[in-house]
Amino acid sequence: MALVNDILLGATAAFILASLVGVFRIVRGPTMPDRVIAVNIIGSNVVIVIALLAAAIGEPGALDIALVYALLNFLLSIAISKFTVERGGVL
Repeated sequence: MALVNDILLGATAAFILASLVGVFRIVRGPTMPDRVIAVNIIGSNVVIVIALLAAAIGEPGALDIALVYALLNFLLSIAISKFTVERGGVL
């Protein structure tokens, strides 16, 4: 069982590193669509990290948190896209 937990924690670390690449894209993104996609990727990675940690520590209640965060991430992406289009930008 310890091997499975180590694999899950390793995968968690990989997704955290992928999120750091997204932070770089948010800061240095040349256009607004790059930044919107990076925010969406980071939100999706956070959901995956929460789910992997829930599996690693054996806490199924954290999956509810991941589900709510996934819904909020979706709504945030829609809101940012709508705001960008209304300001004259095209996604």
